[in-house]
This record gives sequence, structure tokens and C-alpha cells, in this order.
Amino acid sequence: MSNATDKQTGAVQTTGHAWDGDLQEYNNPLPRWWVWTFYATVIFAIVYWILYPAWPIGTSYTKGIGNTITFTVDQTGEETTTHWNTRALLAHDMEYSDGAVKQQQYLNEIIGASYDEILSDPDKSAFMRSYAKGLFGDNCAACHGSGGTGVVGLFPNLVDDAWLWGGSTARIEETLRQGRMGFMPGFGPTFTEAQLDATAAYVLSMSGHEGGDAEQVAMGQKIFKGETGGCYYCHTSEGTGLESVGSANLTDSIWTVADVNGAEGYEAKHAAVKHVIENGISRHMPAWEGRLSDGEIKLLTAYVYSLSGGQ
Repeated sequence: MSNATDKQTGAVQTTGHAWDGDLQEYNNPLPRWWVWTFYATVIFAIVYWILYPAWPIGTSYTKGIGNTITFTVDQTGEETTTHWNTRALLAHDMEYSDGAVKQQQYLNEIIGASYDEILSDPDKSAFMRSYAKGLFGDNCAACHGSGGTGVVGLFPNLVDDAWLWGGSTARIEETLRQGRMGFMPGFGPTFTEAQLDATAAYVLSMSGHEGGDAEQVAMGQKIFKGETGGCYYCHTSEGTGLESVGSANLTDSIWTVADVNGAEGYEAKHAAVKHVIENGISRHMPAWEGRLSDGEIKLLTAYVYSLSGGQ
């Protein structure tokens, strides 16, 4: 049957192709609703390409028209207007959404409170820990670890309540603002091997680690407290350290550089202390004033203080 005859009888037309003599392909038109839906999607796409960022062009892209967003820039308080994009939308929502506005109001209230008020009020303290944990993770965790436990030999532990530079909120804030430079000269070039061994033996004895030769310990004491070593200038004659220079307390068995607690046996502990005396210490914590706002530094101070209860 021909296509002309099909039209007259109302039968479905075929494409005119036939296989194996009687196998034909119908020529069914698309449903009208589908055709109009397709046209609508094409029109929608064209309008979207005009209004919103869409096509890459070299190192940039089409920005769209009539779709600006205004929001506050970081901590400067200045407003900026930019074309619509997901980053700008997120920044806008973080500034002006209902949740963000309420959070900022409460944040301002906490920043305006004293450290005693923040740490003693359960609600303020909980909000501080929640907010400052993110600040700590972004700015401090790379060195001190996500939990603040530090890395022996590199970065101090912030949860053991043994503070090199002081653990009061005032001292912690000072540390965050100004940074710290931890330095101890290496005595390898000036000490003999016997002097290094003796000083290490005495330092170990100060924190109750027994096993050293008595004569060696006595020799180390003279070096430590005498002009040969002059160790007492920074660590004091009792070995308790000075916060003003960040020198360690050698009597509390808390070791931030020499991994004494991780060593097995007296000889290994002695070798760890001797290595530090021979090579010295040089480590630097950057200043965060200017990088973080005053409010962020205050929240971080309270958070670090709360990790170990401060002093």
C-alpha cells in the first residue's frame, strides 16, 4: 500500500523503506506537547545564557546581565557588588540570611564579653567552642593538630597545661597577636662529647629519670649552673624555666622537643636530650594580628585556653 493511499484511508504512514519485503518503518510524528516542550527548553536555555554566567570565553566567561549581588567583604565592612554566581550567592547568604544575622548578633555579644563571662557562661562557652573550632582548624591545626596535641619535636601540645609562654588568657592572646620565636643555641660546637653526655644526664635527673652515672650527673650540674653552659640563665637554677623567654620547665617531665616519653630505656632518653643540647632549637610561630580580626583572636584565645583549662 502506498503512502498516498495511507493518507486517504487514515492509516499510519511509513517512511517508504522496506526490509525483507514486508518489514517497514512507520513515520509517526512526535506528540505536539513534546515538540512545544522542546521549543520551550530551547528558549529557556537562550534566556538563561543571556541572564547568567554560562559560556567560557578564553580565560573568562560570559557574566550575564541584570543579576548583581551586593554583600559585605570579609571583615572590612565595605560592600561589593558583583555578578551572580554561586560563590557570591553563598557569601551573600552567609552575611544576610536569617541564620547568619542571628549568628552575627550573638557573635558580637560574645566578642563584647570578658573572658571570664565567656568561659563561665555555658551558652557563651558552647558557642565559642563551636565557632572557634573552625577558626582553629583553618589556622592552627596544620601545626598543632586538630585536637591541639601538637607534634613532639616540632609544635607544642596545647592541651597539657604546660605553657612555655604562659597560659593565662592575656598571655595566650599576646602569643596569638605577636607570634613567638623559640630559640636555644646548639652546644655541639662548644661542648666536648663528655660535657654533652654530662649535661644530658643532669637534665634527665631533674625530672626524676634515674639511671645516669652519679659523677656524670654532678659534672652536668656544674655545667648547667656554671658559666661553661650557662643554662640557668634561661631555665633558672632550679630548671623550672621562664615564661618571659619561653624556656621549658625541665622538672615536670613534659617534653616538647626531645621525645623522652616516647623513648624506651635510659640510653634512648639520654640520646634524645643530648641531641637537643647538641643541635639547639629554632622554631617560629607567626603573628596572627592583621591576619585575623580582633574578635577572631579573642575567640581563639578563649578556645585555646579552654583546651587545657589554662593556668
